[in-house]
Amino acid sequence: MEQPPRADRSSYGSDLEKEEVLSKSSSRKEAGGSSSESGVVGFEPINTAPLSRKPSWETTAGNSLSRERSNNGWGVDDLDVDGLDEEAGGGNAQSSSSADPFEVGWEGGDSDPANPRSMPTWRKWTIIGVTSFGSFCVTNASAIYTASYGQMNAEFGSSRIVATLGLSMFVLGIALGPFWSPLAEFYGRRPIYLCSFASFMLFIIGSAVAQNIQTMITVRFFQGLSGSAFLSVSGGTVGDLFTRDTMLAPMTIFALAPFIGPSLGPLFGGLINTYTSWRWTHYVLLIWSFTLLVCIALFVPETYHPVLLQRKAEKLRRETGDDRWRAPIEKTTRSMTKTLGYALLRPFQILIMEPMCLILDVYSAVLLGMLYLFFGAFPLVFTNNYGFNLWQVGLSFMGLLVAMILAVLSTPIWRRVRELLVEKRRKETGVAKSEPEDQLPPLIFGAPLITGGLFWFGFTTYPHIHWIVPIIGSGFFGLGTMLAFSAIFTFLVDAYPRYAASALAGNALVRCSFAAAFPLFGIQMYEKLGYQWATGLLAFITLALMPFPYIFFCYGKRIRARSRFATTS
Repeated sequence: MEQPPRADRSSYGSDLEKEEVLSKSSSRKEAGGSSSESGVVGFEPINTAPLSRKPSWETTAGNSLSRERSNNGWGVDDLDVDGLDEEAGGGNAQSSSSADPFEVGWEGGDSDPANPRSMPTWRKWTIIGVTSFGSFCVTNASAIYTASYGQMNAEFGSSRIVATLGLSMFVLGIALGPFWSPLAEFYGRRPIYLCSFASFMLFIIGSAVAQNIQTMITVRFFQGLSGSAFLSVSGGTVGDLFTRDTMLAPMTIFALAPFIGPSLGPLFGGLINTYTSWRWTHYVLLIWSFTLLVCIALFVPETYHPVLLQRKAEKLRRETGDDRWRAPIEKTTRSMTKTLGYALLRPFQILIMEPMCLILDVYSAVLLGMLYLFFGAFPLVFTNNYGFNLWQVGLSFMGLLVAMILAVLSTPIWRRVRELLVEKRRKETGVAKSEPEDQLPPLIFGAPLITGGLFWFGFTTYPHIHWIVPIIGSGFFGLGTMLAFSAIFTFLVDAYPRYAASALAGNALVRCSFAAAFPLFGIQMYEKLGYQWATGLLAFITLALMPFPYIFFCYGKRIRARSRFATTS
């Protein structure tokens, strides 16, 4: 019998696990041993014991993210979660005491030519650029619409609050976006990109030709829902292409793109609506999205590891005529219905049972809600107090944009802070180990900037104070907000590695729900309370939330020790 190739699963485990497996395999070959399970001389089967037996590599220092869910974009190690979920539900998870020698894996791990991580660097960055630009386009579309209120309301005979529903429904559609993730688990990322962005483009056509406000509000919801695939799935492409130690820069670009989009939306929309018809707002988006769809079709291949291994297994079956070759994803027993069920249920479980997760989600939700509330507040303040026209109001958002870019540029500083925390822990305990709470210093630093920036912006919006002063205040708010988002996202992934997809989905649901609601009462609040005290009220809300990041930094490990979902190592 011909010896089957080794089922290399190095892309699914840590470096320590690979070294242990290779050393065992070498020792057996030298001893002339054979595998009793495979019956092949010199073949060392991969251990596939049930997940209830915790592998030794899970306790390795600095390896807390080695089993992150694949569909959230932070890893490709989702193949054994089926058994875990069935065990948690009282079912009998299917597992084998020995590996199938015909299970297909990467030959040589990340160096396998078929592995996306072996692509040339320029091609990886091309893919990251296209997908990040897609996220930028979607979030820009949410805010560019706000500049069309004047002309559109005059044509449709609608009020400003009704027109604002088009913004809120778009963001609500984004909030429901995590349902794309389980679909990507079954079909891969490329089909989701193509189908969702094609739908996004079609609904933009509906916006461009709408003849009443009801049509506009409806198609805006479906625009957000279809475009949200780029926010919930495209981060996974980063994890497909880069390892943990090389993904910082591409993940930073991916994280920044959705926040730059809303900041530039009012400027783009202001320029369009100042010089032409409001319908050109949607024509420009249509041209933009069509160009991106072509770029996706040409430059973004399938990168999801389990689907690529499935294709590799199909090729082996065709070439060898041996139907025993199987990819890990082909062995899963979970149905699409069950996958969707877990995807919908678990975010709510984490929100209800995890106080740290809930409070941080609410914090990020309040911040994003304020950002979208400013789409109504800035026109009021800068038009009435300073006489800005439509495109000049768009320029008033540049303080937020510049500050968010500065926050991203500070990433190496926070990486160094985490290294110092690990070194301090090594000196105290003798173990160089990273903890999820090490991700919180940017939030601790950014929280006072958020509150201070809001007070600064609010109480400098008087006509006799130069307009640059409140814009600088909004910049401090933007700087703190971007630091807060990056810290919260990385903390959730680090603290809930096995359920990171669900933790991030819950965050997206709460965050986007607030962003959808805040614009609906923002204008009334600013008109009733006045420009100064309306912003001051927002500042006091963030002041009440300010202590929680520091509390979690100090006592987070104790809280996680009692958690059902968080890592405790």
